Amino acid sequence: MEKKQQHIAIFTTASLPWLTGTSVNPLFRAAYLAKDEGRKVTLVIPWLSLKDQKHVYPDNITYDSPAQQEKYVRQWLEDRTGFTSLLNIRFYPGKFSLEKRSILALGDITEVIPDEEADIAVLEEPEHLTWYHHGKRWKKKFRLVIGVVHTNYLEYVKREKNFFEAFLVKQINNWVVGIYCHRVIRLSAATQELPQSIICNVHGVNPKFLEIGKKKKEQLQNGDKAFTKGAYYIGKMVWNKGYKELLKLLRDHQKELAGLEVDLYGNGEDSAAVQESAKKLELAVRVHPGRDHADPLFHDYKVFLNPSTTDVVCTTTAEALAMGKTVVCANHPSNDFFKQFPNCKTYDNAKGFVEATNKALNDEPSPLTEDQLHELSWEAATERFLKAANLDAVPTKKLKKTPSKLYMSTSLNLRKNLEDASAMMHSLGTGFLNEKPDEEQRKELGLASPPKKRATYPGKWGF
Repeated sequence: MEKKQQHIAIFTTASLPWLTGTSVNPLFRAAYLAKDEGRKVTLVIPWLSLKDQKHVYPDNITYDSPAQQEKYVRQWLEDRTGFTSLLNIRFYPGKFSLEKRSILALGDITEVIPDEEADIAVLEEPEHLTWYHHGKRWKKKFRLVIGVVHTNYLEYVKREKNFFEAFLVKQINNWVVGIYCHRVIRLSAATQELPQSIICNVHGVNPKFLEIGKKKKEQLQNGDKAFTKGAYYIGKMVWNKGYKELLKLLRDHQKELAGLEVDLYGNGEDSAAVQESAKKLELAVRVHPGRDHADPLFHDYKVFLNPSTTDVVCTTTAEALAMGKTVVCANHPSNDFFKQFPNCKTYDNAKGFVEATNKALNDEPSPLTEDQLHELSWEAATERFLKAANLDAVPTKKLKKTPSKLYMSTSLNLRKNLEDASAMMHSLGTGFLNEKPDEEQRKELGLASPPKKRATYPGKWGF
């Protein structure tokens, strides 16, 4: 009997041209999963109104239609992977929250996937996608729901010294993820513990970075000087992305780091303040606008300095390692995956940072082996994802209980009933919070207008 094609829908919280982790990594994941003809993969991304696009997308890029944005996304992907992906792209209505600096879904986004294709859902940032979810329950719609946790929300809240809010966020995250996900993949131990979760880095790097790394390897093996520049850091220019820690380390240890030159690249609301702090140092610390990390400008830097501890798994650290550079980073759970690479130098304190930085600048990076290059690739990341998600064990849509199994299922039924009640409470609460898409967005996405208001009952919520 021919094996039925698996349908995988990957929902995420952002889209290109916004170059954020939750727009780039799910796109690559979808493209590499779709290389297997046994799967039909659909990437589901937010569609924003023109006003919100202007808030979010860089360089004044806007789109008049979802088709226009899809064309951009596909071209960007093909330019970086070198192949034309068979993935499908669909859009859900979204709204940019200035207060939260993130995109929130409008209405019931499970409707984007037809019921006959509702096999497996991958929720990239499951907390974010379910905080305000009001509609059909994910576990009722899909046979298997997998959450991939990208962001350490608790760390951001704790840095604001609001410990009550941190406690609340932790409990809400546990609650919504437990209600809506069968399994959860945490990219590193830097995230909070969640129900049914395992730790596995299921991200890879853009193939262009691996090509740069191969060229650097050839140069090193030929005895050529592969790296002619010193140290740099690239990241969104906000204090909590490592700039605060890095500038403090440089300020407190200027004598031990005498002669060090550092280039900082990034855009963000703290750019002016970062530049002002850098000017006060005796060391040569130059601040530049953000650039694409694959830009030839970065190829010849030898050392990537990254003291950030707010990332879950830092994409730019992986990219720097793929390019053959030495990385100096904190001994922190977010960097555990990178410790397997000889060019990753971790430190526990300020003294360790100084020693690791000076040594990295004086030594040549070790050429990457083929196995190390593979481990950083999206092919390897996809292998890890398939193993962690255990897609081969997808349950059938409905399991009928036999009398012999009825007693054994009593505790499971009790847990399920409690979960259903909890989900209903969440739906009632989010009914007051989740906004609906306006008529313009409905028209742009080809969505039907909502039916006239009528009385609703629990059965109509999909519980």
